[in-house]
Amino acid sequence: MLTAFVKSLVETHSHRPARSGCPVNGQTNGQTNGQVNGQVNGHIAPAQRTASPDTEPVCPPVDEAEAHAFLEQFYAETAPFEPFEQRLRQVRDEIAETGSYQHTPQELTFGARVAWRNSARCIGRLYWHGLRVRDRTELTRPEDVAAECVEHLRLTTRGGQIRSTITVFAPDRPGRPGPRIHNEQLIRYAGYRKSDGVVHGDPRNVAFTERVSALGWQPPSPPGRFDLLPLMISGPGARAELFEVPRDAVLEVTLRHPDHPQFADLQLRWHAVPAISNMPLVIGGIRYSAAPFNGWYLNTEIGARNLADADRYDMLPVVAELLGLDTSSVRTLWRDRALVELTRAVQYSFDAAGVRMADHHTESERFLTHVANERTAGRACPTDWSWIVPPLSGGLTPVFHQYYDEPDPDLRPAFLPPVAAVR
Repeated sequence: MLTAFVKSLVETHSHRPARSGCPVNGQTNGQTNGQVNGQVNGHIAPAQRTASPDTEPVCPPVDEAEAHAFLEQFYAETAPFEPFEQRLRQVRDEIAETGSYQHTPQELTFGARVAWRNSARCIGRLYWHGLRVRDRTELTRPEDVAAECVEHLRLTTRGGQIRSTITVFAPDRPGRPGPRIHNEQLIRYAGYRKSDGVVHGDPRNVAFTERVSALGWQPPSPPGRFDLLPLMISGPGARAELFEVPRDAVLEVTLRHPDHPQFADLQLRWHAVPAISNMPLVIGGIRYSAAPFNGWYLNTEIGARNLADADRYDMLPVVAELLGLDTSSVRTLWRDRALVELTRAVQYSFDAAGVRMADHHTESERFLTHVANERTAGRACPTDWSWIVPPLSGGLTPVFHQYYDEPDPDLRPAFLPPVAAVR
């Protein structure tokens, strides 16, 4: 459960819950939502390019002190075959010659897992040591990155038995940035702003939908509420390109309610894998700007935020009307009742479809187990209380009644905030 490290980390809302590790299957064969591109020999074909590239980010040489500190941590927590002093000399020599160095597979795996462990906003960190790390650090071309992102989705989905996974692409090097994935997540639904200002689809993604449309992406006709957005990827020194996400790589769950058959008439669904794709991973001074990772969903992420928030799908008034609730005053607690039933429908539907999903009560208890484990290991457990406490029935969960170690923005390895600039 990487809940994102998880998606939780990129949401802008102050109380967004972290992904917990992270529909009926809505997959279809055939054409996907856009007509920009298609698959070519199993790879995703590039789409129209931007008219001109933005300014390239500056990539300074690796700080030798950061590399040294990481190697000390790596050797303290693992048992590498190579002697520490020998490895340290290799790294120092490589930095002196090239301005950077290359992580061993073991260092990369350890660094990615510890970055998850250090994620103060993630409630699913108990599982940090089980993160599957896919080393694709030799890849820089957008078409190769796109193909591996699709493969990431296929491998992590496993028919609903979601596995926490990260795919790490080529790092930034001095004077030469690595590839970048500009999507917030590998799977996101488009948002279309109508002439009257009303949004059809996901309001969170209106700006991104407009950007990819300007690059040539064509939404389906008519546009739907759950149209898959294409991947927007740029390589070193290159303009951004678009790549279609095949429908058969995206597992979706159709939402139903166990007690109200009419809930199905709302035609709601959500995808199974929350894969964050725009947060740089920093290990030992090396920055991997493209390193998509996922866990599995926490029920409240979808039911109490994505579908419920007024600036997202805003389904609470609709659900309240469907259930016949008295909405004449907030004092009837109709919002609270609708929120519970919407989240219940999400949990029920994922369970019925056999898709892995955590619930906020169980995950809260497991998070406290993680905190205890870290203390036993002699480590601090930085925690952002406002993100750990669930947005539904927070006071009923054990994480509500706790004090935690303050988040440390300088703690490394780490996942950093998204890069805003787009090439």
